[in-house]
Amino acid sequence: MFLMATSAIGPGFITQTTTFTASLGAAFAFAIVVSILVDIAVQMNVWRVVGVSGMRAHELANSVLPGLGWLLTALVFVGGLVFNIGNVAGTGLGLNALMGLDPIWGGVLSALIAIGVFLSKAAGAALDRIVVVLGLLMIVLTGFVAFTSNPPVGDAMRNIVLPENTSPAMVKAITTLIGGTVGGYITYAGAHRLLDSGTTGPENAGEIARSSLTGIIITAIMRFLLFFAILGVTAGGFALDPANPSASAFQHAAGDLGLRLFGVILWAAAITSVIGASYTSVSFITTSKTPARTRNLLTIAFIAVCVIAYVVLKQAPVQLLIFAGLFNGIILPIGFTVILVAIFFRRDLFGGRYKHPTWLTVVGILAWLLTLYLGWLAVSDFFTKLAAS
Repeated sequence: MFLMATSAIGPGFITQTTTFTASLGAAFAFAIVVSILVDIAVQMNVWRVVGVSGMRAHELANSVLPGLGWLLTALVFVGGLVFNIGNVAGTGLGLNALMGLDPIWGGVLSALIAIGVFLSKAAGAALDRIVVVLGLLMIVLTGFVAFTSNPPVGDAMRNIVLPENTSPAMVKAITTLIGGTVGGYITYAGAHRLLDSGTTGPENAGEIARSSLTGIIITAIMRFLLFFAILGVTAGGFALDPANPSASAFQHAAGDLGLRLFGVILWAAAITSVIGASYTSVSFITTSKTPARTRNLLTIAFIAVCVIAYVVLKQAPVQLLIFAGLFNGIILPIGFTVILVAIFFRRDLFGGRYKHPTWLTVVGILAWLLTLYLGWLAVSDFFTKLAAS
């Protein structure tokens, strides 16, 4: 649950929430709620099918259509590699805001900490503990700043039902939130971790469903707390610093303490995303039969490549991030198509002892149509940015 949630809550998550809160105000609450409902429909379907079948997403895709799993693997691995360079950069910026440490050295130190998790003899347990502790830390600290900023909660609650803003910007906000929460590798992070923990098969369908729902709820809590923290600042008329809007909001809400807290939150968000992206990307180039030591060594190598690239480039590679964004936009519709095909035509993959809930299938089809739309937006955005550059 926390691996999926903390993978979603990264530097981009913080930046997106801040930007949309500043532009949409209290109406952004509506976008958050709509995105949560779609996220639940997507994640419950994906986790149930992956968990009950006992097969990783790429193994499942290859069973549905030989070769499709390798395409999914290539998209996830390359996209995860590039985005992870951005996550490492985020850890550096977090430590810079927290203690003034040079961002490059902050990124290197954070990568060494992430590597230490996978060097542990009990890497699985260490992975689970660190994402839970840091996930709870982010929620508590953001909650404190949200309380300090004194947001207009009543206005936000009214906008959930009657949004004041229904412009195209609202649609963009909703699609961006969905892509950032269950797009790309993120929705598979927790599902693959469940497989590694042995929580598989029809007998665990209920537990898998509860875990998938809880993962989204954890992400939603963090999203709302961050939204309230920023809304309290912007509703008071404070103009956020365009160079670093999130940091300026936290500093305005709680002074220098707020800036330090932002550093902690950004670092925690970034390093858990480093861990989640690395774990999930490597899970796509291995199988359940791959020895744990081999998986851990591959994950360490993956993190090392990302931090070396960051040290050389000294920033997240903008052009590569555009490519990775395209990959993430394509992963969701391809992966979700595999899930629906398995539900309708490959029940043999579930051992003949499992029937997918009808209501979940229906909402899954609706969510699948939306993923096609999101994929089309990603492709269009890619070519627009490519032409501009």
